[in-house]
Formats: sequence, structure tokens, C-alpha cells
Amino acid sequence: MSDAQQTIELLRFNTCGSVDDGKSTLIGRLLYDSKSIMEDQMEALERSADITGGGQVNLANLTDGLRAEREQGITIDVAYRYVATPKRKFIVADTPGHVEYTRNMVTGASTANLSIVLVDARNGVIEQTRRHSYISALLGIPHIVFAVNKMDLVDWSEERFREIREGIEAFLPKLNLFKDVKFIPISALEGDNVVTFSDKTPWYEGPTLLGHIESVHIASDWNLNGLRFPVQWVNRPNNPTDPALHDFRGLSGQIAGGIVKVGQEVLALPSGQKSRIQEIWTYDGPLEEAFCPQSVTLRLEDDLDISRGDTIVGLDPLPGHSAELAGRVCWMNPRPLTAGKKYFLKHGTQTVQAMVTSLESRIDFETFEPEETAELAMNDIGEVRIRTAKPLTYDGYTANRLTGSFVLVEPGTNATVAAGMLHPPAQSYKPEYTDFSI
Repeated sequence: MSDAQQTIELLRFNTCGSVDDGKSTLIGRLLYDSKSIMEDQMEALERSADITGGGQVNLANLTDGLRAEREQGITIDVAYRYVATPKRKFIVADTPGHVEYTRNMVTGASTANLSIVLVDARNGVIEQTRRHSYISALLGIPHIVFAVNKMDLVDWSEERFREIREGIEAFLPKLNLFKDVKFIPISALEGDNVVTFSDKTPWYEGPTLLGHIESVHIASDWNLNGLRFPVQWVNRPNNPTDPALHDFRGLSGQIAGGIVKVGQEVLALPSGQKSRIQEIWTYDGPLEEAFCPQSVTLRLEDDLDISRGDTIVGLDPLPGHSAELAGRVCWMNPRPLTAGKKYFLKHGTQTVQAMVTSLESRIDFETFEPEETAELAMNDIGEVRIRTAKPLTYDGYTANRLTGSFVLVEPGTNATVAAGMLHPPAQSYKPEYTDFSI
């Protein structure tokens, strides 16, 4: 692979929407028209029984690989596909549309830079449109595209397109979290306005879907304000044949926020010990500085007692540090969530015992307003309060998606039962540290 290919920017996006809105067909069309299908894949698809009337290949089957998905014509599990164009590389998550599989949609969209919400032009805005728009906003996805699909079935009506757009724009202010919103009329089945412009929409002056996702600006989406470095493991090579590595002690992990530089003052939490960055190492060698989301190994000037689960942070701004947490969760377990239940909470690189102390509310997807509830059923989203066995170092999810997210795991079964987004801390960490850099 050439250096130019290696430096092409990567965009992660997901498709969502209701059942039969054409999500899998859209991804199949993108793969097909962008020449991202291997020859043997195409031959297998053509040889299979999954060919529609008229000899037309069912593009949805490029992502719907489960037998149940092909038999029912729906997406059940999250399917990941990889697309590359001369301008950008993509990781695509095809997520389910049925309300029963909302938890799968949350999983697939959790790492996305951009979300494509498909809307059937015949049905317009329905509950799943609102639900998936809300979840995309809740997950902090900064860019969203409303692809009004099956425009060929409404005779490419500009009036119908504008009607759907106005219906969506009516509830978007309640979400108020997207950096940019785009509306594109398409036909995934025929390929209109997906990769190439359609002559059937002379009234539409925007980009094609591929043109938009190739050009949308994502470099500024990462939080570069305030260093956050959850320690994944302590790197001790102990190599007796290499004097340089004999006493090497580094802290390895992925930068979850901010920029780190050699000589920078840092704080180790939860101990509150202060030091400076001596070296920054990667597989390719040392760096003078690194930034989110790079994976690096940091060497400090002082040998501090730091282990997996601790966090290296910059001195400004400081994160929250508390055992009393508030946030939203998407409940993923058939057994409902009630107050008083105990779980393991996974946050960053650490796992702690936790208890849900109260259920504050549940979201009504018709109004986007909270309503009182005594429990959360599977696929519900609600506000909760949680107490952990020891304080966590965290940020609000809106400020940092990596340090503001968590999952709840059920003891005994080890089943992941909830994905959570933390609210901003009531107050930042108050440093009472020991300064080892003097």
C-alpha cells in the first residue's frame, strides 16, 4: 500500500431507519457503483437464488448475510462493510430498522462520524424516523443525512420531498446536537443521486450521497481540548539484551481527548500525582506530540504508581471525579431495569461495581419529552442515577464521547445490558496532588 493510500481519511457511518426503508439496498448500491465488490462476491451473488424478477441482483444481500435476514427481507444484526474511493475510506455499519433491534442500532452507531437516516418517501416521517434521529443525536454523532428513498415510487415529487423535509425540521430543534444536516432525494434501487446525479431531480441542487460523505469535514470532530489518556497497560519490556529497554516503563493506551506534548505537565488520577511527559512512543518511533485518537506509549519523568484503569490528564480543563453519576441509558436486556439493581460498570479501561440508585424518567419518542417511569423495558431510553464502588474520572458525553460513555454488565451472565452516556460532572476534579516534577 502506498503512503498516499495510507493517509486517506477514514469516515465511519451507519445507516438507519424503519423496516423496508432500503438501508441494505443503499449500502449494496454504494458498494456496487463505487466498484468495491470483489469479483468472486459478485459471481456468488449472481449464482445464488437471491435474484429478483428480471434478472436483477438483490443488492441488499451484500450486507444481509443471515438466512433469516434473506428469508424475511429485513436486517437483524449489524453488518460492517468497507468501501474505498480515491478521496476517502469508509467503514459502513448497516443497522436494523425494527424497533425490536434498537439495541443493535445503538451498537452499530456508537462509533459513527455520520449517520444516514433513510425515510421511505411513501410513508414519510414515522416513529422510527424520530427514534433513530434521537438516538443519533444522543450518541453524539455530529453529522446526519436524511436520505429520502424510493422517490421513484412517488414520481420524483419535489412537493413530497419538501413535505418530508419540513416534517423532520419541525422536531430537529428539540435534538439540537448535530453540526450539520443534509437532505438528499434518492432511489437506492435504481442508483439515482447515490453515486451519480439523477436527471429526474432537476429541482435538487445538492450533492449526491457519495459526494457528500466524501467531502464532509470530520477532522474537527475529535475533542482536542484537554488531555485524556486512559491507561490500558503498563509497558515493561524488560529486555536484558537492549540497555535502552532494560529499565523502560511506559504507559500504553489510546488518547481519548486533547493533545499531549513532550515536557507537558500532567496529572495522574485518581492518585492526584503530578509529573511531566518525558517521551512519546509509537510503533514507528518517538514523537514530539500526539493527539486524539492516536494510540501511544507515554513515559513520565517520575516513576509514579500508575496501573490499568488510571487516567493521565492535562491540568486544564480538569475532568469530573465522582462516584455519583447521572446519565442516559439505552436498556438492552429482556428483563426490565429497576432501581436498586447492581451491575459492573465498564468505563474506559476500568471496570467497577455499580448500583442504579434511581430511574428519573423515560423518553417518549412522540414528543421527545421525559415521562415518569418505574422501570425501563428493552430498547427504552431513560435518565438514571448510578453510584459506583469507587470514583470515576470522566467527562460529559457531549464534551467527550470516549470518556463520557459506559456500559453496564450483568453479574453472573456477563451480558451487556445497557449502553450509557454520562451528563457533565457537577464539578471538576479538585487537585490535591503531590508534585514530583520539582
